Amino acid sequence: MSTIEKLKLNLKNRPKTFEWSDMTRVLSSFGYAESTCGKTSGSRVRFTHKTAVPIVLHKPHPGNEMKRYMVKLVADMLESEGLL
Repeated sequence: MSTIEKLKLNLKNRPKTFEWSDMTRVLSSFGYAESTCGKTSGSRVRFTHKTAVPIVLHKPHPGNEMKRYMVKLVADMLESEGLL
């Protein structure tokens, strides 16, 4: 099983902790592209997809660990789009 497949399985199980860098890898594997909302977007990041709804998240700071509600939100959105 590849690393990306392990990350997808982990996301599907809605873990308590998930790294931002891992989330960007998972979303890009589903065809999402990271797009900041201009120069002054701050920590907001939009992930766009050709056919699926966009996902807007805040980059965690100062660390790299995402909040649990954000992980659940992304997993729910990916499942509703039939990707996860």
